[in-house]
Amino acid sequence: MKNETSYSKLPPVLFGFFIMGFVDVVGIATNYVKQDFALSDTLANLLPMMVFLWFAVFSVPTGLLMNSIGRKKTVVLSMAITFVAMLVPLIAYRFEMVLVAFALLGIGNTILQVSLNPLLSNVVRGERLTSSLTWGQFIKAIASFLGPVIAGFAAATLGNWKMLFPIFAGITLLSTLWLYITTIEENPLERKTSSFASCFGLLKDTTILMFFIGIIAVVGIDVGLNITVPKFLMERCNILLDQAGLGTSLYFIARTTGTFVGAILLVRFSARKFFIISMVAAIAGMVVMLSMTKLVAILAFIFIIGFAVANVFSIIFSAALQKKPERANEISGLMIMGVAGGAIIPPLMGIVSDKMGQGGGLAVLLIAMIYLLIVALTLNKNKTALR
Repeated sequence: MKNETSYSKLPPVLFGFFIMGFVDVVGIATNYVKQDFALSDTLANLLPMMVFLWFAVFSVPTGLLMNSIGRKKTVVLSMAITFVAMLVPLIAYRFEMVLVAFALLGIGNTILQVSLNPLLSNVVRGERLTSSLTWGQFIKAIASFLGPVIAGFAAATLGNWKMLFPIFAGITLLSTLWLYITTIEENPLERKTSSFASCFGLLKDTTILMFFIGIIAVVGIDVGLNITVPKFLMERCNILLDQAGLGTSLYFIARTTGTFVGAILLVRFSARKFFIISMVAAIAGMVVMLSMTKLVAILAFIFIIGFAVANVFSIIFSAALQKKPERANEISGLMIMGVAGGAIIPPLMGIVSDKMGQGGGLAVLLIAMIYLLIVALTLNKNKTALR
C-alpha cells in the first residue's frame, strides 16, 4: 500500500458505505411486512435473520475470494448482488419472495462489508484507519437514517412503502459504475493463498476471539434496536407504525451524529477511553429508557443510546485489523462473520417479546452491552494500538 492517502480515490470507496447502509432498511421493513402479512413477532423477526444469517456463511469465503480476485472486484460483485436484491420485491410481493430479497441483500452486504473495509486501507494511510473507518460508518449511518424516512415518504406520497426499492436500486447502480471506472492499486502481497483452516485458526488468538464476539454483540444491539424501537414506541405510547417508525430514524440520526463526532475525536483521543465512556452511557441510557412511558423521554434516551454505540463497530474492527495487518483479508472475513449477531440476537428478543412485551426484548440487549464494556476495559491501554 502506498505511504500516503489517495484522496482522489476516496469518494467512490466511501460512497460504498452508503450502499452498505441499505441493509438497515430491514428494521422498518420488518414492521411493514409484519403489518402487511399479519405476522407474530417471532415470525416477523425471521426477516432480519434471513439478512444476517449469511454473514456467518459467506464472510470467510469472501476473505478467501479477495485473495483470489482482489478487493475492488469483490466490492463490485457485492453491489451487483445488492442491485438484484432490490428488484425482487417489485417482481412479486409475497412473504417468501421478501425472504428471498432480504437473503440476497444479506449476501451482497456480507461481501460488501468484508471487502470494502480492507479496500479503504488501500487508499488511506494506516495510522488514520480508525478515523477513516468511522467516516465510512458515518456515511453508512446516513443511509440507515434515510431508509425509514424514504419508506414513510413512499407510503404517504407514492402510495406504497415498497417504492423505496427502485430508489435504492438506482443509487446502487450508480455506485457500482463509479467504483468500476476508478483505478485502485492493490498490493500483490494482499492476494495470497489461504484456507478456511488458517482463517478460523486466527480465533485461537484470544484477542481476535474477543473482538469477534464483540462484533456479534454490537451488531445484535444495532439490529435489535432498529427492529424493536418502533414496536416499543407503539406499545408504550399507543401510536401508529408510521409515527413509530420515526423512532428508528431518530436512532439513526443519533448514530449519524455519533459517528461524525467520533471521526473527529478518534484522530486525537484514545479509542479505549472513548469506548469505555460510550458503553457506560449506553447501559445507563437503556436502563433508564426501559422505565419510561412518555414519548419525549423515550425518544431522548433512544438518541443517547444511538449516539453512544455509534463508534463501537469501527473501534473494534480497526483494532482487529491492526492486530495482524498482514492477515487483513482473513481478519476482515472473521469480523464480518460476527455481523451474524444480527441473526442471533433479534430472534431471541422476539421470543422474549412475545412473552414479556417489547421492554423485555430490549432488556436482552443489556447483556450484550455489558460484554462490550468488558471488552473496552480489557483493550490494550496503549492507544496507538487502536489507531
